[in-house]
Amino acid sequence: MSYTGPGFDPPQSRRSRRGPLTVALAALVPGALLGWAVYASVGGPGDDEGAADVSPSVSSPPSASAASRAPSSAAASPTGDSGGGEPGASPTTKSPSASAPAASGPLRGKVVVIDPGHNPGNFRHVSEINRQVDIGTNRKECDTTGTSTNDGYTEAEFTLDLAHRMRALLQEQGATVRLTQDDDRPFGPCVDERARIGNGAKADAVVSLHADGSGAGNRGFHVILPGSVRAGAADTRAIVEPSRELGERIAGSFVRVTGSAPSNYAGGGTGLVTREDLGGLNLSTVPKVFIECGNMRDSKDAALLTSGAWRQKAARGISDGIVSFLRG
Repeated sequence: MSYTGPGFDPPQSRRSRRGPLTVALAALVPGALLGWAVYASVGGPGDDEGAADVSPSVSSPPSASAASRAPSSAAASPTGDSGGGEPGASPTTKSPSASAPAASGPLRGKVVVIDPGHNPGNFRHVSEINRQVDIGTNRKECDTTGTSTNDGYTEAEFTLDLAHRMRALLQEQGATVRLTQDDDRPFGPCVDERARIGNGAKADAVVSLHADGSGAGNRGFHVILPGSVRAGAADTRAIVEPSRELGERIAGSFVRVTGSAPSNYAGGGTGLVTREDLGGLNLSTVPKVFIECGNMRDSKDAALLTSGAWRQKAARGISDGIVSFLRG
Protein backbone atom coordinates (compact mmCIF):
# COMPACT_ATOMS: atom_id res chain seq x y z
CA MET A 1 0.00 0.00 0.00
CA SER A 2 1.80 2.91 -1.11
CA TYR A 3 0.00 4.81 1.39
CA THR A 4 1.31 8.20 0.90
CA GLY A 5 -1.39 9.83 2.70
CA PRO A 6 -4.78 9.45 4.27
CA GLY A 7 -6.82 6.49 4.93
CA PHE A 8 -3.96 4.20 5.01
CA ASP A 9 -3.57 3.13 8.40
CA PRO A 10 -0.18 1.41 8.53
CA PRO A 11 2.29 1.10 11.07
CA GLN A 12 -5.20 -13.04 17.98
CA SER A 13 -6.66 -15.57 17.55
CA ARG A 14 -10.35 -15.85 18.46
CA ARG A 15 -9.22 -18.72 20.62
CA SER A 16 -6.95 -18.29 23.64
CA ARG A 17 -4.38 -15.58 22.96
CA ARG A 18 -0.71 -16.12 22.91
CA GLY A 19 1.79 -13.28 23.11
CA PRO A 20 1.55 -11.16 19.92
CA LEU A 21 5.18 -11.54 18.89
CA THR A 22 5.18 -15.23 19.72
CA VAL A 23 2.07 -15.76 17.65
CA ALA A 24 3.45 -13.83 14.73
CA LEU A 25 6.74 -15.68 14.75
CA ALA A 26 5.10 -19.06 15.21
CA ALA A 27 2.79 -18.41 12.32
CA LEU A 28 5.38 -16.96 9.97
CA VAL A 29 8.82 -18.40 10.64
CA PRO A 30 8.42 -21.77 8.87
CA GLY A 31 6.83 -20.18 5.82
CA ALA A 32 9.12 -17.18 5.97
CA LEU A 33 12.21 -19.32 5.80
CA LEU A 34 10.86 -21.03 2.72
CA GLY A 35 9.87 -17.64 1.32
CA TRP A 36 13.34 -16.24 1.89
CA ALA A 37 14.90 -19.22 0.18
CA VAL A 38 12.73 -18.83 -2.89
CA TYR A 39 13.11 -15.06 -2.77
CA ALA A 40 16.88 -15.31 -2.60
CA SER A 41 16.99 -17.75 -5.50
CA VAL A 42 15.42 -15.11 -7.74
CA GLY A 43 17.44 -12.24 -6.32
CA GLY A 44 16.28 -11.26 -2.83
CA PRO A 45 16.87 -8.07 -0.90
CA GLY A 46 20.18 -7.05 0.56
CA ASP A 47 20.92 -6.49 4.23
CA ASP A 48 20.38 -2.75 4.23
CA GLU A 49 17.57 -1.38 6.38
CA GLY A 50 15.30 1.32 4.97
CA ALA A 51 12.90 3.89 6.33
CA ALA A 52 9.45 2.43 6.83
CA ASP A 53 6.42 3.42 4.77
CA VAL A 54 7.87 6.26 2.73
CA SER A 55 5.43 6.55 -0.13
CA PRO A 56 5.72 9.26 -2.77
CA SER A 57 2.33 10.23 -4.16
CA VAL A 58 1.42 10.14 -7.81
CA SER A 59 -0.33 13.24 -9.11
CA SER A 60 -0.35 12.53 -12.82
CA PRO A 61 -2.14 9.93 -14.94
CA PRO A 62 -0.40 6.69 -15.93
CA SER A 63 2.25 7.13 -18.59
CA ALA A 64 1.66 6.01 -22.15
CA SER A 65 4.29 3.32 -21.74
CA ALA A 66 2.49 1.97 -18.68
CA ALA A 67 -0.85 1.99 -20.46
CA SER A 68 0.55 -0.05 -23.31
CA ARG A 69 2.29 -2.48 -20.98
CA ALA A 70 -0.25 -2.98 -18.21
CA PRO A 71 -3.90 -3.48 -19.17
CA SER A 72 -6.81 -1.75 -17.47
CA SER A 73 -7.66 -3.44 -14.22
CA ALA A 74 -11.15 -4.08 -15.55
CA ALA A 75 -9.60 -6.33 -18.17
CA ALA A 76 -7.54 -8.38 -15.75
CA SER A 77 -8.01 -12.10 -15.73
CA PRO A 78 -9.22 -13.60 -12.45
CA THR A 79 -7.69 -16.94 -13.25
CA GLY A 80 -4.98 -16.37 -15.81
CA ASP A 81 -2.17 -13.92 -16.40
CA SER A 82 -2.40 -10.35 -17.52
CA GLY A 83 0.10 -7.53 -17.72
CA GLY A 84 3.42 -7.51 -19.46
CA GLY A 85 1.85 -9.06 -22.54
CA GLU A 86 0.59 -12.11 -20.67
CA PRO A 87 -2.72 -13.52 -21.89
CA GLY A 88 -5.82 -13.38 -19.75
CA ALA A 89 -9.60 -13.43 -20.05
CA SER A 90 -11.64 -10.46 -18.91
CA PRO A 91 -13.82 -10.99 -15.82
CA THR A 92 -17.25 -9.48 -15.41
CA THR A 93 -17.07 -6.13 -13.64
CA LYS A 94 -19.46 -5.67 -10.73
CA SER A 95 -20.26 -2.54 -8.76
CA PRO A 96 -19.11 -2.37 -5.14
CA SER A 97 -22.72 -2.53 -3.93
CA ALA A 98 -23.58 -5.64 -5.92
CA SER A 99 -22.10 -9.09 -5.65
CA ALA A 100 -22.80 -12.18 -7.70
CA PRO A 101 -24.90 -14.80 -5.91
CA ALA A 102 -22.65 -16.96 -3.78
CA ALA A 103 -22.00 -20.47 -5.02
CA SER A 104 -22.22 -23.39 -2.68
CA GLY A 105 -18.98 -24.01 -0.90
CA PRO A 106 -17.28 -23.89 2.49
CA LEU A 107 -17.68 -20.09 2.72
CA ARG A 108 -21.38 -19.97 1.85
CA GLY A 109 -23.01 -17.43 4.15
CA LYS A 110 -19.73 -15.57 4.74
CA VAL A 111 -19.26 -11.98 3.56
CA VAL A 112 -15.85 -10.70 2.48
CA VAL A 113 -15.20 -7.06 1.61
CA ILE A 114 -12.16 -6.33 -0.56
CA ASP A 115 -10.92 -2.75 -0.44
CA PRO A 116 -8.74 -1.93 -3.49
CA GLY A 117 -6.57 0.92 -2.22
CA HIS A 118 -7.00 4.24 -4.07
CA ASN A 119 -9.08 4.89 -7.16
CA PRO A 120 -7.68 5.19 -10.71
CA GLY A 121 -9.47 8.55 -11.02
CA ASN A 122 -8.13 10.11 -7.83
CA PHE A 123 -5.44 12.10 -9.65
CA ARG A 124 -8.20 14.02 -11.47
CA HIS A 125 -9.83 15.03 -8.19
CA VAL A 126 -7.03 16.39 -6.04
CA SER A 127 -9.14 18.91 -4.12
CA GLU A 128 -11.78 16.29 -3.32
CA ILE A 129 -9.36 13.67 -2.06
CA ASN A 130 -7.47 16.27 -0.01
CA ARG A 131 -10.62 17.02 1.99
CA GLN A 132 -10.09 16.20 5.67
CA VAL A 133 -12.20 13.47 7.26
CA ASP A 134 -12.47 12.32 10.86
CA ILE A 135 -10.65 9.05 11.62
CA GLY A 136 -11.32 9.02 15.35
CA THR A 137 -7.83 9.84 16.59
CA ASN A 138 -7.45 12.89 14.32
CA ARG A 139 -8.30 14.09 10.82
CA LYS A 140 -6.73 12.98 7.55
CA GLU A 141 -7.19 13.47 3.85
CA CYS A 142 -10.11 11.66 2.25
CA ASP A 143 -7.74 9.55 0.15
CA THR A 144 -4.53 9.77 -1.88
CA THR A 145 -3.51 8.93 -5.41
CA GLY A 146 -1.22 6.13 -4.27
CA THR A 147 2.18 5.39 -5.72
CA SER A 148 3.46 3.75 -8.92
CA THR A 149 6.41 1.85 -10.29
CA ASN A 150 9.15 3.89 -11.93
CA ASP A 151 7.65 2.83 -15.28
CA GLY A 152 4.24 4.27 -14.38
CA TYR A 153 2.21 1.19 -13.37
CA THR A 154 -0.02 2.65 -10.68
CA GLU A 155 -0.93 1.25 -7.32
CA ALA A 156 -4.61 1.83 -8.16
CA GLU A 157 -4.30 -0.40 -11.24
CA PHE A 158 -2.50 -3.05 -9.22
CA THR A 159 -4.99 -3.16 -6.36
CA LEU A 160 -8.04 -3.32 -8.61
CA ASP A 161 -6.58 -6.15 -10.70
CA LEU A 162 -5.69 -8.04 -7.52
CA ALA A 163 -9.19 -7.45 -6.13
CA HIS A 164 -10.80 -8.94 -9.24
CA ARG A 165 -8.64 -12.04 -8.98
CA MET A 166 -9.43 -12.44 -5.28
CA ARG A 167 -13.15 -11.97 -5.88
CA ALA A 168 -13.20 -14.84 -8.36
CA LEU A 169 -11.28 -17.14 -6.02
CA LEU A 170 -13.43 -16.37 -2.98
CA GLN A 171 -16.69 -16.70 -4.89
CA GLU A 172 -15.55 -20.16 -5.96
CA GLN A 173 -15.46 -20.96 -2.22
CA GLY A 174 -19.05 -19.75 -1.81
CA ALA A 175 -18.36 -16.36 -0.23
CA THR A 176 -20.38 -13.25 -0.94
CA VAL A 177 -17.79 -10.69 -2.05
CA ARG A 178 -18.14 -6.92 -2.20
CA LEU A 179 -15.60 -4.36 -3.41
CA THR A 180 -15.45 -0.88 -1.90
CA GLN A 181 -14.86 0.51 -5.40
CA ASP A 182 -14.57 -1.00 -8.85
CA ASP A 183 -13.41 2.03 -10.87
CA ASP A 184 -17.13 2.84 -11.01
CA ARG A 185 -16.96 6.27 -9.38
CA PRO A 186 -14.91 9.38 -10.17
CA PHE A 187 -12.77 9.20 -7.02
CA GLY A 188 -12.60 7.64 -3.56
CA PRO A 189 -14.35 6.44 -1.54
CA CYS A 190 -12.82 8.34 1.36
CA VAL A 191 -11.17 6.26 4.05
CA ASP A 192 -14.05 6.72 6.49
CA GLU A 193 -16.55 5.54 3.87
CA ARG A 194 -14.37 2.53 3.07
CA ALA A 195 -14.67 1.51 6.72
CA ARG A 196 -18.44 2.08 6.69
CA ILE A 197 -18.85 -0.17 3.65
CA GLY A 198 -17.32 -3.11 5.51
CA ASN A 199 -19.27 -2.30 8.67
CA GLY A 200 -22.56 -1.96 6.78
CA ALA A 201 -22.02 -5.27 5.02
CA LYS A 202 -21.45 -6.92 8.42
CA ALA A 203 -18.39 -8.43 6.78
CA ASP A 204 -16.76 -11.47 8.32
CA ALA A 205 -13.41 -10.20 7.01
CA VAL A 206 -12.17 -7.07 5.23
CA VAL A 207 -8.81 -6.75 3.48
CA SER A 208 -7.48 -3.48 2.11
CA LEU A 209 -5.04 -3.99 -0.77
CA HIS A 210 -1.98 -1.80 -1.32
CA ALA A 211 1.58 -1.68 -2.63
CA ASP A 212 4.15 0.50 -0.93
CA GLY A 213 6.24 3.35 -2.27
CA SER A 214 9.34 3.09 -0.11
CA GLY A 215 12.99 3.48 -1.14
CA ALA A 216 14.87 1.21 -3.52
CA GLY A 217 16.32 -1.79 -1.70
CA ASN A 218 13.33 -2.01 0.63
CA ARG A 219 11.55 -5.21 -0.32
CA GLY A 220 8.91 -7.64 0.77
CA PHE A 221 5.34 -7.50 2.06
CA HIS A 222 3.81 -6.56 5.37
CA VAL A 223 0.34 -6.86 6.83
CA ILE A 224 -0.96 -3.91 8.85
CA LEU A 225 -3.05 -4.69 11.92
CA PRO A 226 -5.30 -2.33 13.89
CA GLY A 227 -4.01 -1.18 17.25
CA SER A 228 -6.31 -0.72 20.23
CA VAL A 229 -7.94 2.65 19.68
CA ARG A 230 -10.77 4.33 21.54
CA ALA A 231 -11.19 7.94 20.50
CA GLY A 232 -14.03 9.86 18.93
CA ALA A 233 -15.87 7.61 16.49
CA ALA A 234 -13.12 4.97 16.67
CA ASP A 235 -13.25 1.94 18.94
CA THR A 236 -11.22 -1.03 17.72
CA ARG A 237 -11.07 -2.96 20.98
CA ALA A 238 -13.46 -5.70 19.80
CA ILE A 239 -11.64 -6.30 16.51
CA VAL A 240 -7.99 -6.21 17.57
CA GLU A 241 -7.68 -9.94 18.30
CA PRO A 242 -9.68 -11.33 15.34
CA SER A 243 -7.92 -8.87 13.02
CA ARG A 244 -4.55 -10.10 14.28
CA GLU A 245 -5.54 -13.69 13.57
CA LEU A 246 -6.74 -12.70 10.09
CA GLY A 247 -3.45 -10.89 9.46
CA GLU A 248 -1.31 -13.77 10.70
CA ARG A 249 -3.12 -16.25 8.48
CA ILE A 250 -2.83 -14.01 5.44
CA ALA A 251 0.88 -13.39 6.08
CA GLY A 252 1.60 -17.10 6.42
CA SER A 253 -0.31 -17.98 3.25
CA PHE A 254 1.25 -15.11 1.31
CA VAL A 255 4.75 -16.36 2.07
CA ARG A 256 3.83 -19.94 1.19
CA VAL A 257 2.08 -19.19 -2.11
CA THR A 258 4.13 -16.30 -3.52
CA GLY A 259 7.57 -17.16 -2.16
CA SER A 260 7.96 -13.50 -1.21
CA ALA A 261 9.63 -12.66 2.07
CA PRO A 262 8.33 -10.47 4.90
CA SER A 263 9.40 -6.85 4.62
CA ASN A 264 13.03 -6.06 5.31
CA TYR A 265 12.15 -2.51 6.41
CA ALA A 266 8.95 -2.81 8.48
CA GLY A 267 7.74 -5.32 11.05
CA GLY A 268 11.09 -6.61 12.25
CA GLY A 269 10.99 -9.59 9.88
CA THR A 270 7.56 -10.80 11.08
CA GLY A 271 5.60 -9.36 8.17
CA LEU A 272 3.22 -7.75 10.71
CA VAL A 273 2.93 -4.08 11.66
CA THR A 274 0.42 -2.55 14.10
CA ARG A 275 -0.83 0.99 13.49
CA GLU A 276 -3.27 3.34 15.14
CA ASP A 277 -3.26 6.18 12.59
CA LEU A 278 -5.24 4.66 9.72
CA GLY A 279 -8.87 5.62 9.32
CA GLY A 280 -9.73 2.45 7.42
CA LEU A 281 -8.73 0.42 10.48
CA ASN A 282 -9.67 2.83 13.27
CA LEU A 283 -13.29 3.13 12.12
CA SER A 284 -13.82 -0.55 11.36
CA THR A 285 -16.14 -2.58 13.57
CA VAL A 286 -15.40 -5.85 11.78
CA PRO A 287 -12.09 -7.78 11.45
CA LYS A 288 -9.91 -5.89 9.01
CA VAL A 289 -6.28 -5.66 7.89
CA PHE A 290 -4.24 -3.90 5.22
CA ILE A 291 -1.60 -5.64 3.15
CA GLU A 292 1.30 -3.93 1.42
CA CYS A 293 2.12 -6.55 -1.20
CA GLY A 294 5.55 -5.18 -2.08
CA ASN A 295 7.46 -2.00 -2.81
CA MET A 296 6.69 -0.49 -6.20
CA ARG A 297 9.80 1.69 -6.06
CA ASP A 298 12.19 -1.26 -5.86
CA SER A 299 12.96 -2.70 -9.29
CA LYS A 300 12.88 -6.35 -8.14
CA ASP A 301 9.59 -5.99 -6.28
CA ALA A 302 8.19 -3.97 -9.19
CA ALA A 303 8.97 -6.85 -11.55
CA LEU A 304 6.75 -9.06 -9.39
CA LEU A 305 3.93 -6.56 -8.93
CA THR A 306 3.67 -5.95 -12.69
CA SER A 307 3.55 -9.67 -13.48
CA GLY A 308 0.08 -11.13 -14.00
CA ALA A 309 1.36 -14.57 -13.00
CA TRP A 310 2.67 -13.20 -9.68
CA ARG A 311 -0.52 -11.22 -9.05
CA GLN A 312 -2.47 -14.45 -9.40
CA LYS A 313 -0.22 -16.02 -6.76
CA ALA A 314 -0.73 -12.99 -4.53
CA ALA A 315 -4.48 -13.26 -4.95
CA ARG A 316 -4.31 -16.95 -4.04
CA GLY A 317 -2.09 -16.29 -1.02
CA ILE A 318 -4.34 -13.59 0.42
CA SER A 319 -7.52 -15.53 -0.36
CA ASP A 320 -6.16 -18.71 1.23
CA GLY A 321 -5.45 -16.74 4.39
CA ILE A 322 -9.01 -15.39 4.43
CA VAL A 323 -10.46 -18.88 3.89
CA SER A 324 -8.33 -20.26 6.70
CA PHE A 325 -9.50 -17.48 9.03
CA LEU A 326 -13.17 -17.89 8.18
CA ARG A 327 -13.13 -21.67 8.52
CA GLY A 328 -11.44 -21.38 11.91
